[in-house]
Amino acid sequence: MLRLVVLISGGGSNLRALLERCDEPGFPAHVVAVGADREADGFSHADEFGVPSFLVPFRHFETREAWGDAMLEAIRVWTPDLVVLSGFMRLFPARVVDALAPALINTHPAYLPEFPGAHGVRDALAAGVTETGASVIVVDHGTDSGPILARERVPVLPGDTEAALHDRIKPVERRLLADVIVRLAEGRIDLEATS
Repeated sequence: MLRLVVLISGGGSNLRALLERCDEPGFPAHVVAVGADREADGFSHADEFGVPSFLVPFRHFETREAWGDAMLEAIRVWTPDLVVLSGFMRLFPARVVDALAPALINTHPAYLPEFPGAHGVRDALAAGVTETGASVIVVDHGTDSGPILARERVPVLPGDTEAALHDRIKPVERRLLADVIVRLAEGRIDLEATS
């Protein structure tokens, strides 16, 4: 059974989907803690599922490095097998990535390496593409540039808004994340081989 720490920055809809999957019989992982870099509505999902949460507010630290060290310490308390960034919008300092990788993964609402960064859905629409996608990656020192563990295409429909397209991508992201976790637990993905 994999021990997961999930980090969020907002509403936590992907976190909720993962908590629901972890409640299913036979799912080979459970969330041991949920953390955030700011007050996040998603903590309500952790509370509902009886999962402990922790907050390491970025604004309480003078440097990103100091915040990163405090976040790393808070994560390590829970001895996770895997840290999942689920809508977590803050970049970690390099030494935090080095300390957690390769057991540090992220979901992204685009078919990487296409449209990396904070506005993947908006960027896909602006580019006028007919399809985008969802990806699960290992976090590295770049922006959405780590090894790709899973990805899947999602069509862009005529008249799509950013919200409508993102709403179609989210279920794919959630399914890919759950599938990656299952394959990790079953030894079908070797994270060490990706680094």
